[in-house]
Amino acid sequence: MRKRRVLVFLGCIVAFWACVALGMNVIIFQFRSAIVPIDQVSYAPIAIVLGASVRANGEPSDILRDRLVTAVDLYRAGFIEKILVSGDDGQIEYDEVNAMRLYLLGANVDPDDIFLDHAGFDTYDSMIRAKNVFGVTKAIIVTQAYHLPRALYLANAFGIEAQGVAADRRTYRGIVRYTAREIFANVKAMIDVITHASPRVLGEDIDSAGDGRVTWDEGT
Repeated sequence: MRKRRVLVFLGCIVAFWACVALGMNVIIFQFRSAIVPIDQVSYAPIAIVLGASVRANGEPSDILRDRLVTAVDLYRAGFIEKILVSGDDGQIEYDEVNAMRLYLLGANVDPDDIFLDHAGFDTYDSMIRAKNVFGVTKAIIVTQAYHLPRALYLANAFGIEAQGVAADRRTYRGIVRYTAREIFANVKAMIDVITHASPRVLGEDIDSAGDGRVTWDEGT
C-alpha cells in the first residue's frame, strides 16, 4: 500500500510539472503570430541573425547559411539597414560569428553594416545582449520557423519590438530532433526570464546604428 501511495504521489508530481511545461510551451507558441512572410515584413533598423553550427572548414552549415541568405534578402530589399550576427565565439577552434561575417561580406553587404555579437552563446544571451549591449529596440529576427517563437518571446521579454522571418529554404537533416528539443528549450527560456538569469557575458555599450566594424576582431 505504501509503495502504491508513493507511486501515486510521484505520478502527481510528474503530471504537475508536465502541465507546467505544457503551459509554458503554449505561451511561447503564441508568438508565431509575429512571424511574417519576407515580402510582408515591416521596416526595422536591424536584423538579428541567430547563430548555428559551422562546419570544420569554417563554412556555415545549411541552417546557418539559409539564415544569412534570408538576412541578405532583407538587406537588399531595404527592410533593414544593419545586420547583427549573434553566435558562439568562445573557443579558438570554433567561431560562428566570423563565419557569418565572411559570408555577408561575400554577399556584398557593406562592412560597416555588419555587427558581431561574439557572446551569443544561446538565444537568451543573444536577445538580452541585443537590448542591453547593442541598444536594439526594434528588429527583425532571422532563424528557422521551429526556433522563432522562442526567439520572439525572449525579444519581447527584453523590450525589443520584433518580427520574425523564417529562414526555412530546404528540409534539414535532424529537424525532428531540433523541433523536439524546443519543448525543453522553451521551458528553460521562460525560467531564465522569470528568474532574471544573467547572461554569461555583457560588456560595454555598442551603438548598433553606427559602424559595425568596431565589433570585429583586430586585424579582420
